[in-house]
Formats: sequence, C-alpha cells, structure tokens
Amino acid sequence: MAVLRLLPSFQCFHCRTPQFPSFHLKLSIPNSSPILTRNCKPFLTEDTGMAVPEVDKKLLGELEAMGFPRPRATRALHYSGNASLEAAIDWIIDHNDDPDIDEMPLVTVDINIESPEPLYITEGMKLKAQELRNRARKKKGEEEKKLEREREKERIQSGKQLLETKRILEENERKRNIEFRQAEKEEEKRARERIRRKLEQDKLERRAKLGLPLEHPAPEKLSTPLASEQQIPIRVSSVAKSEHMRECLRSLKRNHQDDDSKVRRAFQTLLIYVGNVAKNPDEEKFRKIRLSNPLFLDRVGSLVGGIEFLELCGFERTEGEEFLYLPRDKVDMATLYSAASHLKNALTNPFFGLLQY
Repeated sequence: MAVLRLLPSFQCFHCRTPQFPSFHLKLSIPNSSPILTRNCKPFLTEDTGMAVPEVDKKLLGELEAMGFPRPRATRALHYSGNASLEAAIDWIIDHNDDPDIDEMPLVTVDINIESPEPLYITEGMKLKAQELRNRARKKKGEEEKKLEREREKERIQSGKQLLETKRILEENERKRNIEFRQAEKEEEKRARERIRRKLEQDKLERRAKLGLPLEHPAPEKLSTPLASEQQIPIRVSSVAKSEHMRECLRSLKRNHQDDDSKVRRAFQTLLIYVGNVAKNPDEEKFRKIRLSNPLFLDRVGSLVGGIEFLELCGFERTEGEEFLYLPRDKVDMATLYSAASHLKNALTNPFFGLLQY
C-alpha cells in the first residue's frame, strides 16, 4: 500500500497533458509499477515531488518558432527568470554544452491536501436555511417599500418646489411687466414733456430772434367810432400787405446793392424798431420816431424804401413832417410779426432781393 501526493495543475512534460490534483489515496500498487498518464511516459511516482515550472507561454511559443525544442526553451525561460526573449537566447548560448539542456526542468513541489469529512445536511438545517431566506426576503421587501415611500416623498416635495418656483417666476415676470409698462408710460410722458419744452423754447428763440415780445399780449378792443369821427379807410388785406412789405425790402436791397453793409444795417435798424413796438406796445417812445434824427437818417431815412416799410407797419407822418408815429389803437401785432419775419429773412437769406419773381 502506497500513499501518493499528486500535484495541482501540472503538465506531463512529454505530451503536455494537464494533471489535476488529488487527495491522499490509498492504492494497492506494486512498488515497481509506476503511475502512468494517458499514453505518456511515467510522470509522477510515489517518491516524486517535482513539477515542470510555469513559464511565459508567449515567449515559449516564440522560442519554439525559432526552432528550439520545448524542454530547452522551457529551461532557458525558467533560469532566465522569464525576463525577455533576448535573455532566454543568451542563456541558451551560455549553456549550450550542458548535458541536460534538452531535459525538461523540474522544481520541488510539496502539496498535501487532506480530504475533508463529508457534510451531512439535516432536515432542521434545511428548515433553518429556508427561514433565513424568508427573513432576508421579507427584510428586503420592507426596505424596498421604505425606499419607495422615501422616493414618493421626494417626488411630492420636488413637485411642490417646482410649483412654488413656477409661481415665483410667474409673479416676478408679472411684476417686471408692470414695471416695464410703468417705465414706458413715464418715459413717454417725459418724452412728451421734452417735446413740449423744446417747442416752447424754439418758439421763444424765434420770437427773440425776431425781436418780438415773449408773450402775445391780448389785443385791445377798439372802441366803436362815433358818428362825428372820420371813417377809417379800409385797410389792405394782410396777405397783400405782407407781399408789399417783402417787395419794399427787395426794392431797398436792389437800389443799394453796391453797399451791402448799409442795406444790412438798415434791415437791422428796422427790426429793432418793429421789435420794440411789438414788445412794448404801450410805450409811446417806441411808437414815435423823429425824422430828423441823424442816426435814423443815416440808417433808414436816407434809403429808398426805408420810411415806406415803416408806414406799411402802421407808422404815420405827423403834421409838420417831424415824426413817424404809430397810434396805440392802430398797433397790429400780426402786421408787426409779419414785418419782423420778412426782415429776418432778408438778413439771413443771401439771395434775398436778387431773384426776380
């Protein structure tokens, strides 16, 4: 009777057949009879504790492809530490004369695996195992239900938060729209106010440039003429008078076109006279001009058309031909505004009076 110790996962070094481990077996084997592998030479005997070492299979295949026998290649890889193909070839060159170079290398292995006692499963053990499985299944079900309840709570909470966030966003959007509309209304109101102020300012600037009063005074009503008073002659229509004023200024400029500075000074002086009366219609000193005044004679009186223009504005020669006088009851603001407009045009338009109409 012999006790054999078989090695785990070893290979037969003749045919490379895997040899699997076994337990301590008591076999009746003659001492001279070896244990044979399938169609192989003897591999392990009762006193054998050796096995073929494991080597790099890729490097082993490359060495075999180069023509080296498997034992020599295995020995070279084992003793070179499976480092590389070059190291294995160097080892073969250095040990080419070794007598055992073509023998499969063996290493000592001592594995003693005892066979455990067989395990017998009783009915009580089966019931206990079933009970444990039932408990585990029940516990798992309870945990899943608890987890599902937690998920449901989270979904409800998320839904509430989403609705609240949506409500807040809508409320903020509504407030922004209201503020935007209010801002638009305020901006529109400010724009209208700016336009109104601009128009008022432009109006005042135009009146100031024309030498007219800043405010339009309310015209006084003419008293009803008495029967004994001389009838007032019918005035020329405002349109005809305005055209007559323009023609008078054109004639003045054409008659003195060789002295443009003198014509310009005459227009400026006439604008001052008209503007003073329009601004202060109740002041008699502005409605009365001495014809013998040297300044008046130099700037207006000596020019053809100067006195005629003032007469078109309402000025009249007094008895004795000493003054040009504009009675208060004959002050016509429309006529004065028209006269100032024509004078302003004559001063700013370089072609005034040069074109034939």
